[in-house]
Amino acid sequence: MTEAAERFFEALPSRAAEVLGGLADGTLQIDLGEDHRTEHWLVRMRPGSVQVSRGRGPADAIWYSSAALFDRLISGEAQGVAAVLRNESTFSGNVVLFLAFRRFFPNPPGTRDPRETARRAAGRLR
Repeated sequence: MTEAAERFFEALPSRAAEVLGGLADGTLQIDLGEDHRTEHWLVRMRPGSVQVSRGRGPADAIWYSSAALFDRLISGEAQGVAAVLRNESTFSGNVVLFLAFRRFFPNPPGTRDPRETARRAAGRLR
């Protein structure tokens, strides 16, 4: 497990209120594989809050990713849904939990909110 991933999981509870809102209610088990070894994380999401622990347990969904891919996700260099669609990671269970969890990942570097771009363009037209 990389230090960046450790920091990411440690920061989840403090970011939950701004990121989750009322989107998710359940437990997501995240399995990160590296060199024939898998680390397990349980992320219990409730509206506006998150509890994180290490280990396996009863979960509403399970997401598997390589540790290297997860590092790219937490740096904004990769996108979670695209990784699943390309079969770089796997997911089973309640898809709402995965979709809510991916909101914790940053946007790719240089990404702009299209609404802000439209507002600027509309301001120039006046």
